Amino acid sequence: MSQPLDDFFARQPPWDRLPDATRHRIAVAAQPIEAADGQILTQVGTPQPGLFVIRAGAVTTTDARGAIVSRLGPGNSFGERALQRGGTALVTARADTDSELLLLSPDLFAELMREHDLVRRFFDRSNPLGDRPRTRAEELTSTRVADLMATDPVTCAPGASLLDAARLMRDHRISSLCVTEDGRLRGILTLRDMVNKAMAAPLPPDTPVARVMTEAPITLPSAAIGSDVLHRMMERHLGHLPIVDDGRLVGMVTQTDLTRFLASTSAGLVGDMARAGSPEELARVTARIPELLVQLTAAGNRHEVVTRLVTDMADGATRRLIRLYEKAQGAAPVPFAWVACGSQGRQEQTGISDQDNALIISDAATDEDMEWFAGLARFVSDGLDAAGYFFCPGDMMATNPRWRQRASVWAGYFRDWIAQPSKEAQMLASVMFDLRVIAGEEGLFAPLHHDTLRAASGNSIFTAHMASNALGHVPPLGLLRGFATLRSGEHRNHIDLKLNGVVPVVDLARMYALEGRLLPANTRARIEAAGEAGVISLHGARDLLNAYDVIAQTRIEHQTRQIRRGEAPDNFMQPRELSDFERSHLRDAFVVVKTMQAAMMQGRRLLG
Repeated sequence: MSQPLDDFFARQPPWDRLPDATRHRIAVAAQPIEAADGQILTQVGTPQPGLFVIRAGAVTTTDARGAIVSRLGPGNSFGERALQRGGTALVTARADTDSELLLLSPDLFAELMREHDLVRRFFDRSNPLGDRPRTRAEELTSTRVADLMATDPVTCAPGASLLDAARLMRDHRISSLCVTEDGRLRGILTLRDMVNKAMAAPLPPDTPVARVMTEAPITLPSAAIGSDVLHRMMERHLGHLPIVDDGRLVGMVTQTDLTRFLASTSAGLVGDMARAGSPEELARVTARIPELLVQLTAAGNRHEVVTRLVTDMADGATRRLIRLYEKAQGAAPVPFAWVACGSQGRQEQTGISDQDNALIISDAATDEDMEWFAGLARFVSDGLDAAGYFFCPGDMMATNPRWRQRASVWAGYFRDWIAQPSKEAQMLASVMFDLRVIAGEEGLFAPLHHDTLRAASGNSIFTAHMASNALGHVPPLGLLRGFATLRSGEHRNHIDLKLNGVVPVVDLARMYALEGRLLPANTRARIEAAGEAGVISLHGARDLLNAYDVIAQTRIEHQTRQIRRGEAPDNFMQPRELSDFERSHLRDAFVVVKTMQAAMMQGRRLLG
């Protein structure tokens, strides 16, 4: 029987990537189990006998309340979380039909987790981040040439004339041409070649470039890394480096590309923003943000690092616009706080962001002062729109007089929302509880924040309404380990990684912050604080953090792929974009979110 089991494991991740000898040892050690229709395999709260792998049939798992967690089929496994949590079953597993399963003992599972990184990565949904931020040199070291190079370098044939080559360089505003024949690189022609070989000793304009080009230039493959390019260019004093795979030209990296990479750090962009003398100059700086997102992701940064740095761009653009307005109109007549809400307030912006902002103004402001702030709001919001942060479709911006008010009016807003939690109040509170001061006086916001958290957490009716509102977005879970994709419209057969992926976690975290009177606005920080404060269990916090990381990372990588293809980034992804391994992780993450939503619905903490 071991040979058929060898074949079975050879077709299932993560076992299919293990050495043959290891896989054979697993097949020999696996205990075959035949389960009749309806048979209970594990029971919540009882010892977990090991890791179950379904060979044939179907199994449904339910939580302690009887709510369905997963419906599993051949190749799926269950029990790994329990084995990593002390060995007590976290779900009840029941065979839906006569089924065949394989049971790996707890000791064998622990050994495989300990000795094989790919097994550990598959079953451990965490994705630890190093404590130390990487330097730009380290990022270059881990960035592939394929993520640096221009993929459509301008080329010419060996027989092209020098005049034609010069016109190509002029028209494309470039300083080199790759000379190719049938897609294969023959040489490179640079401005230096033109000056030294064609003009200093004049050649006729119709001279073929083959006479002037540098033959057999130094190249690198696309599998090289950024530091290879840097070192090669420095050692050989090169300004251009063709990228060649199997003799065929696939791209070009120039010193300009490297300079742009090194200048595209968040600090570099923020510095350029601070020097922008007009909204138009600022827009030219923010146009580089998609490139920054791609480079940050390509360098291996996790989603919370990428989104924090991308949000820094919006913060920097906002502050620069405020400064430009003050420079033109004079200093603000009274203290104010420009606050961001939504994803910018949480420091979670991605490649697609509208603007959600507001103004809290000192109660000392006169009507004339308020006109000054109306001008500020128009100038900043128009500048942000020009910089790529489009106007909020819901008009939740400081240009709307409703969101440009004195501090006492803001206090009244929150007081009324909490006292009378209508649908609009719930929606507005959901956005406004994520406020963060971008510029101005923090002191105008801090007391409002503290008072609002205290009043909201103490009003059970309001928190119940907010909890109900938080459960309005559900993870896209389908039957039999699939996804529930959108059924109609432009994004049919896609899943919405924002509304059905990230937003449910954001809503849960906001509720934890209300319940625990927690000050952070960032989603990860809220979940961590909720676990430390006992609002949810430490196990629940860890599970939700890991689930959020998987969902948010999938989203940011999806947008990165779109930007690389020259497409506008969005939140809609087809599941087939992912590997089996990635789909498994993403679905498990959605299951965790659904479990946490169920726990909130029942008014209970997740069992840890």
